[in-house]
Amino acid sequence: MSDRYCVFGHPIGHSKSPRIHAAFAEQTGEAMTYEAIEAPRDDFAGAWRAFAAAGGRGANVTVPFKEDAFRMAEDLSPRAQRAGAVNTLWLDDGGRLHGDTTDGVGLARDLEMHAAPLAGARILVLGAGGAVRGVLEPLLATRPASLTIANRTAARAEALAADFADLGDVRGGGFADVAGPFDLVINGTSASLAGDLPPLPEALFADGALAYDMMYGAEPTVFLVWAAERGARTVDGLGMLVEQAAESFFLWRHTRPDTAPVREMLRQAL
Repeated sequence: MSDRYCVFGHPIGHSKSPRIHAAFAEQTGEAMTYEAIEAPRDDFAGAWRAFAAAGGRGANVTVPFKEDAFRMAEDLSPRAQRAGAVNTLWLDDGGRLHGDTTDGVGLARDLEMHAAPLAGARILVLGAGGAVRGVLEPLLATRPASLTIANRTAARAEALAADFADLGDVRGGGFADVAGPFDLVINGTSASLAGDLPPLPEALFADGALAYDMMYGAEPTVFLVWAAERGARTVDGLGMLVEQAAESFFLWRHTRPDTAPVREMLRQAL
């Protein structure tokens, strides 16, 4: 009998998670199914309860429900507590609901695969929303020389930096306050979805720097095009998507899938 898993979102039709986890299950021989469920915006808890009552064992959670999942989980991992959000839920054998966030781990693993400078690096993160909050702890765990958060509203970046100041040299401010060069620049804003670019200085990248966009698509984002024109290496967020999924799969099934063929499958399908 197969165990049931799903991803909750609103909307959710675009999600690649069912394809990713089907590939992981086939590769590892795990007996499980995985589906996409569009939960009502005002009743995520009800959607989860219905799924669990029908035999569901765990779920991924995407926008706009990550904070709902955080509030609902009975046991939170330390990284979920830091992020204030949950993207992975699962029931233990006693029926207790656990919550974790795998986004930051997914980003860190993808950066490592691309030989990105992390330890001792000067890192700039653009944006101060939930996507950025979820990745700060794993980035700071690599012990960069400094981590700067820049956001259109400087106060949000400053507040976020203060929340993580005990983990390293973290500072926050507005885009106008950014002064390079940086070894790694991560775009965590949603600007790429609209084809926009945050206002950034020309002298942003150090020699050999990497520009990383959490968004991805068949073509490079506006941010990555801009960065490449200024000499940076560029990587989009497709690998992060696969790596965070692999971490969720490991939490559920206690086996770690090979992400390389799944990355390639998704890239070819873009």
